[in-house]
Amino acid sequence: MTDRAASADFLTAFATGWPEREPHLMVLSLTTQKGVQDFAMTREQALLIAKTIKRTAAQLAPAPAGTAGPEIKRA
Repeated sequence: MTDRAASADFLTAFATGWPEREPHLMVLSLTTQKGVQDFAMTREQALLIAKTIKRTAAQLAPAPAGTAGPEIKRA
């Protein structure tokens, strides 16, 4: 099994939006040094993802000095 912590790409930018013709979907665009990946999701999925990320982020330890990833650009 791949060590996900060692093989994960750092997020360098992100954006959210929705297709003009499908306003019931949210698109999450995540950018790394390897490129951009777009993910479409329903409102319920988006809310669950947001809740999970918030809960997980609250449990993270502070990064050791000098080891933080690249700064994220906000769209």
